[in-house]
Amino acid sequence: MDLTQQSVPAPPRTRIHPAWWVAAVAFVALLGAAGFRSAPGVLMVPMEAEFGWSRSLLSSAVSLNLILYGLMAPFAAALIDRFGIRTITSVALVLVAAGSGLTIFVSQGWQLMLTWGILIGLGTGSMALVFAATVANRWFVARRGLVMGVLTAAAATGQLIFLPVMAALTESQSWRAASLVVTVAALGVVPFVIVVLRDYPADRGVAPYGGRPGDPEPARQDPAGAVRRTLRALREAARTKTFWALAGGFAICGATTNGLIGTHFVPSAHDHGMAQTTAAGLLAVVGIFDIVGTIVSGALTDRIDPRLLLVGYYAFRGLGLLLLPWLLSDQVHPSMLVFIVVYGLDWVATVPPTAALCREAFGASGTIVFGWVFAAHQVGAALASAAAGLLRDTTGHYDFAWFGGAGLCVVAAVISLGIRRRRTTGATAAAPERGV
Repeated sequence: MDLTQQSVPAPPRTRIHPAWWVAAVAFVALLGAAGFRSAPGVLMVPMEAEFGWSRSLLSSAVSLNLILYGLMAPFAAALIDRFGIRTITSVALVLVAAGSGLTIFVSQGWQLMLTWGILIGLGTGSMALVFAATVANRWFVARRGLVMGVLTAAAATGQLIFLPVMAALTESQSWRAASLVVTVAALGVVPFVIVVLRDYPADRGVAPYGGRPGDPEPARQDPAGAVRRTLRALREAARTKTFWALAGGFAICGATTNGLIGTHFVPSAHDHGMAQTTAAGLLAVVGIFDIVGTIVSGALTDRIDPRLLLVGYYAFRGLGLLLLPWLLSDQVHPSMLVFIVVYGLDWVATVPPTAALCREAFGASGTIVFGWVFAAHQVGAALASAAAGLLRDTTGHYDFAWFGGAGLCVVAAVISLGIRRRRTTGATAAAPERGV
């Protein structure tokens, strides 16, 4: 026999685990839903000029959006249990597209409340970070913190992609053209969601990434009692100091990101004479460094005490806000670039350690409890957005808003340091422990 004719076994092919495809589509879906998160800061000035609306009115529409965004979060987990990830994600993206698209027809303040506030608030709320936590917890055993960090970074990536485009379109064409970009982007993600997303690894015939084939599948919740379970999780968690510490700290996180910088940085820079496209570009750079910061934070959460991470994040954020009034000008100076880099690395780096503390303290209910904690994040953002707009209309500047945010960061750092941890031995923990 000719040895050259003998068949040689082919080396085994390395197959990408389906969890990574699910995570990739979840990232794109979160990116599409995040498209509008950067819109208000760019659209405020031209809409103010066209309609004569006050900064307070525009901020109020954003506040309604943020409140609904937050309040939908805990129920989003229940809705996902009831109707499935694909259905809820698709409907959420359609709501975001409708809210952004219909904005081009507004002429009254109440219409802005309906589009910016209600439609987009409900849509983005259903695609909130609870969705990211659900994907990470169900599909991953290994690399869970890293995946949570990557999915959290999707919001920053959306800001990075959409903000410069929307600012350029607003300047060269109109704010209506910029708003339509979000509509197209959100609708474009829907087919990928329908084809790829599944609720559990078993639906693909595999174990979670990092899990073993013989490991039992996580218990599937009864969809009929989804809303009741969501409210019960809040009732039980609210009896503990740990919950209130996490919710209070995360409310301050929302106030100092989405509420202050996300909504008012571009208008504030414009007040100082900076071109709107330049200010939008700076905020986009925040998005670049947020991607790095959040992914690194996710990896660090797997290795370092999450409380210490939170203390460091809030300390740096507070320092940045304290110095911001002296950094803003009509030109971009090196000190402003340092602020942008530091604030970007810190933007939502708080999410992975906060989600980890929720999972550790509340076990099987951790994802839903994180939804309620995230609701506090958005309530804080809404209050800060409205308060900053009111301060701007009253005083003519944002300085007191920045100083107030810096003080809140000190409070958040103290709260985080005081949280007591408890160790869980499995995927499911016992009833929440009372006390911090």
